[in-house]
Amino acid sequence: MLPVLLLIAVLFVVAVAVGSWLQFTERQSIDAVYTVGSAAADRVDVDATVQRVAPAARELVLRVRVTPRGALGEQEGTAPVADLSIQTSTATLGDLEFPAHERIATRDVKVAIAGGSVSDYPFDTYETDVGFWASLGGKQVPVRMLFSNNDTLFSISARPVPFGQAAVVALDLARSGSLLVFAVFMMLVMWALAASVLIGAWYLTTRREGLVWPALAWMAATLFALSAFRNTAPGTPPIGCVLDWFAFLWAETIIALCLIAVVITGVRTALHPDETHQT
Repeated sequence: MLPVLLLIAVLFVVAVAVGSWLQFTERQSIDAVYTVGSAAADRVDVDATVQRVAPAARELVLRVRVTPRGALGEQEGTAPVADLSIQTSTATLGDLEFPAHERIATRDVKVAIAGGSVSDYPFDTYETDVGFWASLGGKQVPVRMLFSNNDTLFSISARPVPFGQAAVVALDLARSGSLLVFAVFMMLVMWALAASVLIGAWYLTTRREGLVWPALAWMAATLFALSAFRNTAPGTPPIGCVLDWFAFLWAETIIALCLIAVVITGVRTALHPDETHQT
């Protein structure tokens, strides 16, 4: 038993090490902050953080905090010295207006996303752009944007786009690594359960075991449990996505057909025990 225990211990250590490395890598990606725009002393800082990505609605929610720096702000940057207007890119739904000498509040804005389809879950990808221009008292001023992501279900990479005094980034969105691994694991589990039920059904039908109620209960429970298991997929994927066509629908079909075949064979065996024995 010693070699077996040592092998199990090594596999355990390797699994924990790989998992820790993957978690650390994904955590570093989520905590990354992209800085784009001007570094002038008198500028407007825009902290833009993705709060939630909604692929079905084709949008993401961006939390925006504006801070005028240097001579452009007062009260330690909590208020502008003049009327401040923040224009956004065409993908962003709405501009931002802040009156002079009044405290600036954090705003949530929606940004339209393009490309990809939610039916490709968990392999769907999207793209969009986020940009900010600022004018203070009717005069354009430099902008610096600090972009970050707070949605753990998506991995977002940002590429700066040069655009004068504005701050613009092009975004590429994809499902996070942990979500992708979990979705693939779910598909493997679905196929494994379907294969298990298929093997059990083959055994019961070829051996003419009759109506084995514990086996039928297990198959029926697997049929309904698989639906509940599918609904635990993170991100609430729609019906008809890749997850369904690659695994779920086929697994459900196989299990249902196996259950029906076992019941029919079991009933025939129970009604005609002598013929079954002769056969």
